[in-house]
Amino acid sequence: MKKIIQLHDKKFIKFISSQTIDKAISVVAAQLNKDYCDDPPLILVTLNGAIVFASDLLKQLQFSSVLSCIKLSSYQGTQSSDSMKMLIGLNEDVQGKRVLIVEDIVDTGKTYQTLVNLLKEKGANEIRIATLTMKPDAYKLDLPVHYIGISIPDKFVVGRGLDYDGLGRNLKDIYQLYQ
Repeated sequence: MKKIIQLHDKKFIKFISSQTIDKAISVVAAQLNKDYCDDPPLILVTLNGAIVFASDLLKQLQFSSVLSCIKLSSYQGTQSSDSMKMLIGLNEDVQGKRVLIVEDIVDTGKTYQTLVNLLKEKGANEIRIATLTMKPDAYKLDLPVHYIGISIPDKFVVGRGLDYDGLGRNLKDIYQLYQ
């Protein structure tokens, strides 16, 4: 029997174990170590969700890098909205630099597109993204997603940084909406 939890008014069922997530993070870290060993990027973490993935990932990186954070929001409850709010802006100079965006999830790609546009406008030389989870069925952009931990179906998920109205980020496993 799979574990079911309740967050606010919704129930969630265990979907991906922490062991599977840890293995996926190790694979992404190995790819990053190979690709960035000679020319490290500025690492741009999207708050709040990606901070958990970034923390796990950074411990496995074998290169030094400047770390910065940005906070954008498009979710309301369990749905992505059409509006994007920048809650904490970009504070680093990215002119001529390689930038690695670290995300908790790529679904529609709205956050990713907004960040790419911002970074290009600020003169970034190269922009790549590493995401813990990706919903390929929901993603409709032409932008490449360079490093993917785990591809998942287009279901609402919580845990490992992902939340439902602020709750669930601390869960070590990932849970999907139950019924």
